[in-house]
This record gives sequence, C-alpha cells and structure tokens, in this order.
Amino acid sequence: MRSPRRCSRNGCPRQAVATLTYVYNESTAVVGPLAAFAEPHTYDLCEPHARSLTAPRGWDVVRHEGEFEPPPPTTDDLVALAEAVREAARPVAPRPPEDDKAAPQQGPATGRRGHLRVIPPTH
Repeated sequence: MRSPRRCSRNGCPRQAVATLTYVYNESTAVVGPLAAFAEPHTYDLCEPHARSLTAPRGWDVVRHEGEFEPPPPTTDDLVALAEAVREAARPVAPRPPEDDKAAPQQGPATGRRGHLRVIPPTH
C-alpha cells in the first residue's frame, strides 16, 4: 500500500497537498495542486510551506490561488490494503516435525514469520 506523500521540506511530517516545479529559463517557480505522481525535479509541499514559499531575487512565483486539498484515496490504495489484510490473516500451514535423518534441503531455505518471509542470499 502506498503511504500518503509527505512534504519534501526537511523535518516536515505533514501530508503533501501541492507540487513545486521550476521553469529555469523563465526564472519562475510554480506552486500548484498536488501532481498525480511524484516526478523527478519536483517537490511535494504541505499547505503551510506551499503558501509561504519564496523564490530567489529576480524570480517570479506563480501560485495556485484555490484551496489545496489532500488527494482522495484511490481504488489502488484500497485494493492494496485489502490484499495486505488478507495475506496477514491467512493461516500458516503447520510444518511437519523435523527429523534428524531427513534428506538435506534442496535449494535455499526460506523461513516465515507472520506475514514476512526471510529469504537467505544466494551465492
């Protein structure tokens, strides 16, 4: 499941509601609604940081004047959450008792603890 995107500012734990992009050849910073996907060279900002952003001297800031609202959850998020809950609730099949005389295992051994799997590195 994807977690909500967070503000790109260091130490800010708030949820992102706006995206900052730069148009370098026009010396312009653009703050608009949160982009559908995180893109390289863009920055996600929370509302306080989106509203208070300043640009270097000589640059212009184009800012979205409407409300910044967090994006609604997508069906992908809900489906991923449902699948994660189903996987965590799935019962683990009991293992047969280990016998010292059993044949050595073929391939790498895997272990399971709850909903996590441990897979040893291959050599």
